[in-house]
Amino acid sequence: MAIPDSFLEELNARTDIVDVVSGYVSLTKKGNRYWGLCPFHSEKTPSFSVSPDRQMCYCFGCHKGGGAIHFIMEVENVSFPDAVNILAQRAGLQVPETRGNPDNRKRRERLYQLNKDAARWYHQNLLESAHRSALNYFTNRGLSRRTITNFGLGYALDQWDGLIREMTQRGYEKAELLDAGLAIKTDKGRIYDRFRNRVMFPIIDLRGNVIGFGGRVLDDSTPKYLNSPDTIIFNKSKNLFALNLARKSKRGMLILTEGYMDTIALHQAGFDCAIASLGTSLTEEHARMIAQRTGQVVISYDSDSAGVNAAQRAIGLLNKTGVSVKVLKVTGAKDPDEFIKKYGPDAFQKLIERSESHIEFRLLQVKGKYDLKQDDQRVACIQEMAETIAALPGPAEREVYGGRMAKDLGISPDTMLHEIEQCRRRNYRKEQRQRERRALQPVQQHQPEDRRLRYDNMRSGKAEEGVIRLLLGDASLFAQTGELSPEDFTVPLYGRVFGQLRQRWNDQRSTDLNAMGQELTGEEMNLLVSILQHPVSQTNREQAMADYIKTIQTEALKGKRAGTVDDSALMAFRKQKHREETT
Repeated sequence: MAIPDSFLEELNARTDIVDVVSGYVSLTKKGNRYWGLCPFHSEKTPSFSVSPDRQMCYCFGCHKGGGAIHFIMEVENVSFPDAVNILAQRAGLQVPETRGNPDNRKRRERLYQLNKDAARWYHQNLLESAHRSALNYFTNRGLSRRTITNFGLGYALDQWDGLIREMTQRGYEKAELLDAGLAIKTDKGRIYDRFRNRVMFPIIDLRGNVIGFGGRVLDDSTPKYLNSPDTIIFNKSKNLFALNLARKSKRGMLILTEGYMDTIALHQAGFDCAIASLGTSLTEEHARMIAQRTGQVVISYDSDSAGVNAAQRAIGLLNKTGVSVKVLKVTGAKDPDEFIKKYGPDAFQKLIERSESHIEFRLLQVKGKYDLKQDDQRVACIQEMAETIAALPGPAEREVYGGRMAKDLGISPDTMLHEIEQCRRRNYRKEQRQRERRALQPVQQHQPEDRRLRYDNMRSGKAEEGVIRLLLGDASLFAQTGELSPEDFTVPLYGRVFGQLRQRWNDQRSTDLNAMGQELTGEEMNLLVSILQHPVSQTNREQAMADYIKTIQTEALKGKRAGTVDDSALMAFRKQKHREETT
């Protein structure tokens, strides 16, 4: 059963989308909108907008958008009912009970509570004298009792079903333990604990929920580290260890480490901005999460080949988001944890202050690949360095790093800058050819900006888009649509939405786009929000609606429903192109 419209209307009325989005994105007001870096794709300049008057958000880069509910669905990766529940708790409202949704909020809440109880049980085990070896692992690594408590560290017993027995006694079903990733089921149907004889690291999301665990063995078992699998409440690619704590830091940056212990050790030493990925390489989602919360990142990975490769990958992902990236060079120790134990927090702070820019780091890695005593390898090194420097946006950066590398390689600065400019010209010509290929497809220029929509009948498609845009802005225009049928539409989405909107109008229900959240997928919501970004004239709307309807009905009679291109639209495009080229 759907959530009642009346409740959704009250929830939307009590929810300010600017406040909601501000919890995830740093916003700046410009004109009558707020702008920030999009949380859904990597970008360096803000293209994500929030409109307080419409209570809608929209990204002009990736074309995702919607109201507060759909924003939460996307950013938290949850279903519509779960997003409603999150916002309802925020607004102090009680969501009406609904039926028929197996993946509803109660199931998620149950798993949150199960993980919380499991974390408490693991922590209790750690503090019991019978399991001294587990506690010794942490204390021998220099962690204080306070740090152990702050991070909720724990211990999974060396038993096949210790957690299962404990949680079932508390009223949980074995199926719930499987859903939470806390238990494993064999092919023969046997169920046993996923984590056994491991020290445990609870993973906590930004709302304080325990969503998963990481576990490290205390013996020679494999794998050395084991993490919870992805579940309905946990996705390794969309969460970061200790971000719930680091987001409160006043240091103005984030330190990205390779593992849980490095992160915890840095927090204990006063570097409360440390985070780590969850047993995986950094992902685009991780990079966007980081960019939403800081403009500066210091990568503090191990100095071995695996750490260097991971840092290179992280630099590439973080660079796309526009954050300033530096790389920490740890000397005299294998990782930050060991360095702090040897030299103390003050020395580590000096390391941060002397950290290399990501450009220096990448150029030094290039240099290390070649034997510069051999001429052919030296030439190859110069060319690869030139490619790296050519990608830099500013001429000053290119000249500074080009001159520095020229000196290191024993060539003149002019020679190095010439190589860099050659690379830039090659890259420019490649981009120009791509632009020219796109320009040779004139019909595509008439398609919607959002490439997920295609108009087989251009004339009708544009008119259908206009009808939907007008109706979403002014419900009184439904009075003109009596003879228009959803079957007249050539764009299936527009036809279905038109039918839903008119039925809502006939039933005297809200025709606001936010009210239709339950009837649309996230993709459909994104598409509809994209067409609302075009301005609508406040005068002659009735005449515009009449013209759109006439066009749709005329094209329907012609039978141009698929596989056709409107000749008049193409001719108009060619004439306009000719005028532009001759002026």
